[in-house]
Amino acid sequence: MPALASSHRSLVVLFACSALAVAGCGSGSSAKPATPSPTTLVAGAGTQAAASAAVNSGDSEESKSFPAPAGATGGPSAPAPSAVKAGKLRKPSASGSSSSSVSPGAPSDAEVRAELAQMTSVVRTQRRAVAASGHGVTLDSQGLASALTGTPAIVARVIAGANAIAHYPYVYGGGHASLVDSAYDCSSSLSYALAAGGLLNTSLVSGELAKWGDPGPGRWITIYANDGHTFMYVGGLRYDTSGRDGPLGSRWQTAPRSLAGFTVRHPPGL
Repeated sequence: MPALASSHRSLVVLFACSALAVAGCGSGSSAKPATPSPTTLVAGAGTQAAASAAVNSGDSEESKSFPAPAGATGGPSAPAPSAVKAGKLRKPSASGSSSSSVSPGAPSDAEVRAELAQMTSVVRTQRRAVAASGHGVTLDSQGLASALTGTPAIVARVIAGANAIAHYPYVYGGGHASLVDSAYDCSSSLSYALAAGGLLNTSLVSGELAKWGDPGPGRWITIYANDGHTFMYVGGLRYDTSGRDGPLGSRWQTAPRSLAGFTVRHPPGL
């Protein structure tokens, strides 16, 4: 019996260590960050429960991110980042949600058309881009971002990916078992957007993002990360789970915030 108990404890320890390998925002995982690649992510169906269980030290700014109630989901999962580039963009709906308190409700046909048109416009504008006539990103009344003419196509795809989950609920650990999920924490929100741009093929935790890419600020995208939290600026507009105006508030924000204590990185060439 003692030998069996010892074996059981070993299995528990092994499981716990394995869970830490798929962590949320506040991880300093030793896993080697994925090399930036144009490869499109092909994500399998992940479960929020598995992702939420794989946590460690926590997001240092979770309390400022309007976290969803324990066990709640945000409705159907987001599309794969590759689908976002194809123009398939919807807000999370109430269908399949276990808690209407964190669901934005089913969007109207007009809202869906407006969002699809907005995202398609971003991509079309960048494809037509010639000489840069501006450098920046604007925010519309729905909390979605639009790039100015001259923005690189990769950055336009990152913006489209960020828009696709801009209003999804915050759940620590969400979006880590798979980038296709119904809620996202700070680091998986950035990972999803970067994957839409072909810059990642997996979800990184904040500690990994603090070592990813090149050091210093970028011309278009600048990532701020430490072991507890991460956010980014794209064309001067902040994308951050912390500081939203409510549980379904947009991750895109115009208000400034402190940059103290964060490592500054950027995608190579951007």
